[in-house]
Amino acid sequence: MDWNGRKAPSLEDMEVLAEAAFAGLPAEFRALVSGVVFLVQDFPDQSVTYEMELESPFDILGLFQGSDLAAREANTGQPDPTMIFLYRRPILDYWAEHHETLDAIVRHVLIHEIGHHFGLSDAAMDAIETAAG
Repeated sequence: MDWNGRKAPSLEDMEVLAEAAFAGLPAEFRALVSGVVFLVQDFPDQSVTYEMELESPFDILGLFQGSDLAAREANTGQPDPTMIFLYRRPILDYWAEHHETLDAIVRHVLIHEIGHHFGLSDAAMDAIETAAG
């Protein structure tokens, strides 16, 4: 492979990977995630690093923020927006150190963070990941 002129995937490239990963999830799973906003950033902000007691901003690949499904259904007021953050630089660092494709890593992180939204077990998330690819 000719590496001349190749660059690390940009934030926009990672968004495209995340959108493709989401599109490849089982239809019934995708249908349950309406209204979730996906954001790609290089790193978590300082408040996330502090609140999660991370030693390094490389210690987190993604983050779910917002009310889980049960809390959203119980809330009679305006629920907090639900967002899933994907952190580009930690994902790229993980990719460099493991024998997985970048799209598989993004799909794994996305499924894991969506799983938080639904309160799914690790076994259920593994089954969704297997069905996705």
